[in-house]
Amino acid sequence: MVKASMVCYLKLLLLLALGGVTMHVPDADVLAPLGPGALRLHGHLSFHDVATVARDFGNRCSLLPAAVLHPGSVSDIAAAVQRVFQLGERSPLTVAARGHGHSLLGQSQTAGGIVVKMESLGGKARMQVHNGDGAATPYVDAPGGELWINVLHETLKHGLAPRSWTDYLHLTVGGTLSNAGVSGQAFRHGPQISNVNQLEIVTGRGDVVTCSPEENSDLFYGALGGLGQFGIITRARIALQPAPKMVRWIRVLYSDFTSFTEDQEALISAEKTFDYIEGFVTINRTGILNNWRTSFKPQDPVQASHFQSDGRVLYCLEMTKNFNDDEADIMEQEVGALLSRLRYIQSTLFHTDVTYLEFLDRVHSSELKLRAQGLWEVPHPWLNLLIPRSTIHKFASQVFGKILKDSNNGPILLYPVNRAKWDNRTSVVIPDEEIFYLVGFLSSAPSLSGHGSVEHAVNLNNKIIDFCEKANVGMKQYLAPYTTQQQWKAHFGARWETFERRKHMYDPLAILAPGQRIFPKASLPMSL
Repeated sequence: MVKASMVCYLKLLLLLALGGVTMHVPDADVLAPLGPGALRLHGHLSFHDVATVARDFGNRCSLLPAAVLHPGSVSDIAAAVQRVFQLGERSPLTVAARGHGHSLLGQSQTAGGIVVKMESLGGKARMQVHNGDGAATPYVDAPGGELWINVLHETLKHGLAPRSWTDYLHLTVGGTLSNAGVSGQAFRHGPQISNVNQLEIVTGRGDVVTCSPEENSDLFYGALGGLGQFGIITRARIALQPAPKMVRWIRVLYSDFTSFTEDQEALISAEKTFDYIEGFVTINRTGILNNWRTSFKPQDPVQASHFQSDGRVLYCLEMTKNFNDDEADIMEQEVGALLSRLRYIQSTLFHTDVTYLEFLDRVHSSELKLRAQGLWEVPHPWLNLLIPRSTIHKFASQVFGKILKDSNNGPILLYPVNRAKWDNRTSVVIPDEEIFYLVGFLSSAPSLSGHGSVEHAVNLNNKIIDFCEKANVGMKQYLAPYTTQQQWKAHFGARWETFERRKHMYDPLAILAPGQRIFPKASLPMSL
């Protein structure tokens, strides 16, 4: 049966390589252990709705599971995993935790296994906000299946909010913490995985374990950025800080990449600086500033009206400064002082004031517009790279304007973060330099052929990756879509041994998160 499992795994890799869809129909004897009375659940197992979880945001892979678990409690998840563990290595069943389904290439899916709908748990388990007493840091205990937007709404009732975010808040707590969770606050607070005090995890043996830096620390750090390989995050204790009421939201453009990156690096290294710093690359886009006018006000409307972006590679610096209503004057002075040190094109200064909630949930507004146009549920062949500071100029000179002739397929993110804010005890892999850049090619592919197709976007992604490898850029992929263990070994490098040891310890049968394609089931020697 071990050989059979490997054959199934190899078939899956072939289907993925072809960009195909598999409708795996499990044998009756595989489903028998999940039949009526096999598990005592507060929620339920379903078999009729498996197609609804056989897709994700990437829209490039569809793996049909045997069953869907709608957990009514953490013990439901533990019982399901424990049952699969008890069946042993001969059973082909695996378990995949699915949050909001925002994975890109089937990472939250399983062919012929059990998908756990974590959002079902999020709705039943209550969030608890602790304001902090005296010197204690406030925090929120949130279910792993809770959306970050709901965490924000709940904590704002107490005048608090998490420190670090992702750009899109309609993702689950457990989902982002299994990767890293990065946005424009990461330069100061680190990614979301650097702002967690405690986790509750269901391991691959079905054990429910509470862990923190002081208790079961190996599992705690392993699970953060661990791609779901060591356990399912069912609860997280997230550090909070006082939440501002308002945000000054600013955009400016640069035509010179050196000035753009030097200004970004100066801002993320300064003690007094903006609260959020990101950057974007635009290539041969028409009417950039006119598009901004729908949400932002130009500092100088006349100069802005004469600015031409056609045929140019431009770099947008996006920043925010938080403030409360009685601090508006101070905010204006601080923003003015910070902007005076920057070398942007003066006619491109745009800004607006919005509530803290409106800013953090900004991508959802774009989502609603894209959904209305039928452009949200299309393939998303994204490529996310972490590039060392020492090679970012080499990378940019070859990619922007040469490999990529335009940026019409979707946003291109480019901004620096401080390595010191990332905890090297977690599982996430980052470049070994004090400053490195997140570069995200967030392509959409609404067409079956041509410029807007998956084939076109993937071809460009491959050219970028090929250049990075040949030019020794030293990049690491974030949300990596690797399909072989050899690729994952290269990705983890010297940290592979620790990653593999943790897999043996916490998920020895390789039951969990098979969609990451790191450890095919039963490929690990038994170490029970």
